[in-house]
Amino acid sequence: MTDADLTPPTLIRPQNRALPLLTLTDLRIAETQAAASLPAHTLMDRAGKAAASFLREQITRDTSTEKSRQRVWLIAGPGNNGGDALILATQLHKAGIATELCMPVEVKPDDARWALDTARANGVSITQAPPASFDGYTWLVDGMFGIGLARPLEGVFADIARRLSQRTRARPHGGGVLALDVPSGLDSDTGTIVGDGDAAVRATHTVTFIAGKPGLFTAQGRDLAGAVTVAPIGIDSTARASVRLNAPELFATFLPPRDFATNKGTFGSLAVVGGDTGMCGAPILASRAALFCGAGKVHVALLGAGAPPYDPPHPELMLHAVDDLPLDKMDALAVGCGMGHGERATRVLRDVLQLDVPKLLDADALNLISNDAALAAAVTARGVEGDPCVLTPHPLEAARLLGTDAAGVQRDRLGAARALAARFASVVVLKGTGTVIAAPDGRLTINPTGNAALATGGTGDVLGGIIGALLAQRLPGYEAALAGVYLHGLAADTLTAQGHGPAGLTAGELAPMVRSLMNRMFYPSTQS
Repeated sequence: MTDADLTPPTLIRPQNRALPLLTLTDLRIAETQAAASLPAHTLMDRAGKAAASFLREQITRDTSTEKSRQRVWLIAGPGNNGGDALILATQLHKAGIATELCMPVEVKPDDARWALDTARANGVSITQAPPASFDGYTWLVDGMFGIGLARPLEGVFADIARRLSQRTRARPHGGGVLALDVPSGLDSDTGTIVGDGDAAVRATHTVTFIAGKPGLFTAQGRDLAGAVTVAPIGIDSTARASVRLNAPELFATFLPPRDFATNKGTFGSLAVVGGDTGMCGAPILASRAALFCGAGKVHVALLGAGAPPYDPPHPELMLHAVDDLPLDKMDALAVGCGMGHGERATRVLRDVLQLDVPKLLDADALNLISNDAALAAAVTARGVEGDPCVLTPHPLEAARLLGTDAAGVQRDRLGAARALAARFASVVVLKGTGTVIAAPDGRLTINPTGNAALATGGTGDVLGGIIGALLAQRLPGYEAALAGVYLHGLAADTLTAQGHGPAGLTAGELAPMVRSLMNRMFYPSTQS
């Protein structure tokens, strides 16, 4: 017995923590190395006990149902995930919580057989068939399949996955659906359903073991996993992680101080370049966001005709025809919002890419690059020369840049972001649920903030303005992307918590909230 087995299990909530995220390959190595130095069955025992600690905590907090009336139903699959469920059931049973476990197929691995013997010896109720109804159970536990599932769920397991998901969607008062390690049917690396299947568990909560998994935080994984808790079970995975979860600790120290002896020049000049005829709204929206995020001066360089002479709600913005503004004198450029696809846009982008100025490329700029090999080569050259651009594609734009389709990008969001960063020697922000930020040096981060409130027109323009403002404030490209994406998503989360989303939140509401969050988190007042 080790010290880890004499203390209560450690349970970590990911909020505001740059947690390591391990791929399947990394996890297998970590498990094998840890198991070699521990008594048999230790890791399974710790995993089951950690899940039990989590569930007992949830049951204790549930004021709607007395503990004596709590009933937990568990489903155990044939592998080690089923073994975890058996240990969990044993712990709950020993704690006096009514527990029933369904095992359609007996577990097979040695560790799981040991867990089955333990459950039987302690009198856990084990059945082979699921009940006709889950009514009366306060918690349902998915212990069917964990990491490494190679084929879609089938038969009774697919049927139970659908029934558990229906329970989650019904959101009954109190209780929930707990997945062990990962929701069954979810690819822990990609966040997609295994084998393009149509069945996977949608849980309200997931307790994941050793470390977080990338697939829990991106693509379909965010919806399927629910609220994630990490149980390290005594294994330090930090050094092995190739992916991290985005958090302020990764970028806060790069934000400029706001000393008394500063001026607008201290915080840089940004030019937002775009706005072909009839499309000036997008760059103005981005520019307003940049104002709210602390850029010292914000210019709008418009390509088209008929633009207003100034922005009435924000006359602080300086509007120009693109040829009248010396872009080489700016501290950063955000290029592409409403830029169009014409010859003039191509010329402006070609000229911009020659400038030794930090730059973000979005929207139409990305589409121009995907259709013009010379422009693409110029972007790559900037990165090779040590001045990487920041590219902010959504999945369809990413697909055009990679010469594939959006479905292919979504099947492996981390792989797509990594490939784009390598191809263009750029920092890449692959937008979508669980936005992926990739650096050309191999760093990879998944963002945990944001929700469906961002699924509305203009939010991408706002993100471009935020990151552009941070570039103007001399943040390196990768850290500017991390900060911008995190704050953009957190603004949506905060506004949603206040009742302004997820339905009906507008893009223009985000920037004032980002300003509030920045000042609250990083620039608290020192005045009495």
